[in-house]
Amino acid sequence: MQLQAFNSLPANEAETALAHCCGATRWVNLMMGARPFTAAPALFARCNEVWYGDCREEDWLEAFAQHPKIGDINSLKEKYAATRDWAAGEQSGVQEAPTAILEQLAAANRAYEGKFGFLFIVCATGKTAEEMLRLLKDRLENEREEELWVAMGEQCKITHLRLRKLLADEALAPATVSQVTTHVLDTSIGQPGRGVSIRLKARAEGRWLSIAQGVSNDDGRITGLLPPERTLSPGHYKMVFDTGKYFDSQKIQGFYPEVEISFTTFDQGHYHVPLLINPFGYSTYRGS
Repeated sequence: MQLQAFNSLPANEAETALAHCCGATRWVNLMMGARPFTAAPALFARCNEVWYGDCREEDWLEAFAQHPKIGDINSLKEKYAATRDWAAGEQSGVQEAPTAILEQLAAANRAYEGKFGFLFIVCATGKTAEEMLRLLKDRLENEREEELWVAMGEQCKITHLRLRKLLADEALAPATVSQVTTHVLDTSIGQPGRGVSIRLKARAEGRWLSIAQGVSNDDGRITGLLPPERTLSPGHYKMVFDTGKYFDSQKIQGFYPEVEISFTTFDQGHYHVPLLINPFGYSTYRGS
């Protein structure tokens, strides 16, 4: 539908449409309070304002609980009929996954829920089952507080995707790229560094916590590290690259188990933090 049609929906239908995008009741109610939206960018901006500014842990957990488990195809088909088509598209990477991978996903999901007390949330669009399994295992290493922040960001990405599906007939501008981006180049072979686990960290209450996480793709990049429209407060941040596992996977003995790059943001502009790496040295610069 178009934005005008959404603005004109009866309240109960608009609430249902929003709940299909994000299952947190507070988020739905506050989004309803902002209706009618003058333009799609205002809707997307309000989405983030409510999610990060007004919602609390109980709201985030309520939203997480509305998703099927990653890789649980039966759950997807049977329990989540209301958003089945959207969720199926988002999890298309697991539809044809080998049984062995699905079994590993199921086991990792159980371990994740046992540790954190909520479902593993990832914006699965464009990811293979193997990539999601890698992310799940990486995030199992987090503390609960930082994992909650990472999961919040993934939920926000999903919400933006679903809002765009809701407004499929609207002439929407492309989604904004992540405010913070990165690119890994392995200078020892002159190729992108594929499969590097990367964490974006922020300082909170005297310690550094992961707030976003991903694995570099075939081009050495992470698509959408932060959700669309998400801007960080000016300050100091860190990008941590798991270079040890990267070189281990190639059976190369590297000197650096991880590389940590500290950087400062000054405004809401774009910040590109690349890494040029080889087994015995690395460099970085502010990219564009």
